[in-house]
Amino acid sequence: MKRHLQQLISTAVSRLQQDNTLPPETRADIQIENSRDSTHGDFACNIALLLAKSARRKPRELAERLAGALPVSRLVDKVEVAGPGFINFFMAPAAFQNVVKAILDAGEAYGHSTIGNGKRVQVEFVSANPTGPLHVGHGRGAAYGATVADLLAATGFRVHREYYVNDAGRQMNILATSIWLRYLERCGEQFTFPENGYRGQYVRDIADRIYQQTGSKLCRSATELFDSAPADESAGGDRERHIDALIARSRELLGDDYEWIFQTGLDSILSDIREDLEQFGVVYEEWFSERSLMASGTVGKVIERLKRSGHLYEKNGALWFRSSAFGDEKDRVVVRENGQPTYFASDIAYHADKMERGFERIIDIWGADHHGYVPRIRAALTALGYDSGRLDVLLVQFANLYRNGQRVQMSTRSGSFVTLRELREEVGNDAARFFYVMRKCEQHMDFDLELAKSRSSDNPVYYVQYAHARVCSVMNQLEEKQLSHDLSSGLEHLYRLTEPHEQKLLRSLSRFPETVESAALSHEPHMLTHYLRELATDFHTYYNAHQFLVDSAGLRDARLSLILALRQVIANGLGLLGVSAPEKM
Repeated sequence: MKRHLQQLISTAVSRLQQDNTLPPETRADIQIENSRDSTHGDFACNIALLLAKSARRKPRELAERLAGALPVSRLVDKVEVAGPGFINFFMAPAAFQNVVKAILDAGEAYGHSTIGNGKRVQVEFVSANPTGPLHVGHGRGAAYGATVADLLAATGFRVHREYYVNDAGRQMNILATSIWLRYLERCGEQFTFPENGYRGQYVRDIADRIYQQTGSKLCRSATELFDSAPADESAGGDRERHIDALIARSRELLGDDYEWIFQTGLDSILSDIREDLEQFGVVYEEWFSERSLMASGTVGKVIERLKRSGHLYEKNGALWFRSSAFGDEKDRVVVRENGQPTYFASDIAYHADKMERGFERIIDIWGADHHGYVPRIRAALTALGYDSGRLDVLLVQFANLYRNGQRVQMSTRSGSFVTLRELREEVGNDAARFFYVMRKCEQHMDFDLELAKSRSSDNPVYYVQYAHARVCSVMNQLEEKQLSHDLSSGLEHLYRLTEPHEQKLLRSLSRFPETVESAALSHEPHMLTHYLRELATDFHTYYNAHQFLVDSAGLRDARLSLILALRQVIANGLGLLGVSAPEKM
């Protein structure tokens, strides 16, 4: 609809250029907006206000000339100039009636477009450290990232979904050491578990499996392990130095077996994460290993590039990147005093690799606690000669879980948290996926478990799904009453859909494609959830006010065609959100 109006305006602009009302070089950015007030028509355009200066005319006068130059269209009932120079369009009933046929013809493809023009986009999301199961906070990033990716794919982008596996570095060593310590407890060794270790039940489970597989083969004396370590925090020491010493001593005592424990823990947790995400409807084209960057020498090569270009300097035995020269608040360490690259060095290498893979756009979806990381990554890309404008970083706020009005406290390190799997088992995938994307990603969200499980109109996902199920119920009643639906007759009789509820529903359906495009381009899936809730409201109101299975065959066919189109749009919209469209509730 909007494209049709843009074409009409474009033709009018060309006509005014030909009669010298507008300069020949005029370039018109034609924006068509939905009118907020129905008395001002269905759509409005502010082009006259934008071009008035170049035309050296008052906006309203130019708007009247543009309106007079518009081609005749059977889809436009009338055009009015309002206010300082807005052009308001009142659409003919046929304009909205045509949407029914368009929806039913396109089916599952309705709402899809080619606006992305095949551009290659990489979307990296979740990328949680494989040090434990995914929790409800990760679930929001998963739902948001998957939906953004699906929206981009639906609008013509070639999307590559990627999970960056942080399988190198200190946290993984803390995990490996924590697993071995639980294994030693299984062997009968007694000691105080380090405060900075991972304490979740999953650590014990992995340790138990290792014990069942190896027996006491990997057992060592706890005295040997702990005696040389500095005191933990509870004993007046430093928790960080304590765990680092335990890691180093574990390596010494175990030798090659340490790497086996490390890999066993990684494989177990990563397998759990992969399975959890797949069951949540989140699938990736690639799981990219941080360790592969080390093995391939990519990290070293990137550091060398920065060094050659003069962007690194040495201080206190460490190697620093001059990120402050590119807008970061301070310089950053890329190689520690002990010669080991930092996490930041790996992240620079990873983003350089993304650039080299030729993605035209790179979208990182991170937790909001990573906001300080954005300028330093952009700085590094710029220093390496890449266009940092190709990178978009979207920050997702944490999700607060509420049960019976009380906030559930969570801590990953202590093992006190609700896993994504537990959430899905309690409320279901559909509610979780829908609830997670109902708000802008940068806004805090409170996840109400009771609401998500309720079967009432207050539950937004139930409310939308119920609209789909209600249409299915009407079609079942049609069969039970031994009536039939003639689609051709329905399309011929759409002119009979004159009730205000029907006209509103037709207008709502016509907005679906633009809603999908807007949600995709702005990375805001909540626009789609809001649209579906409004559409469901329009339908439920219509359902409660009118009968569909009326005696008049023509009107019955028209109304059934309308609600079948609505059912298709709801199914398509829910599908983009990763939510099912049930036939029965």
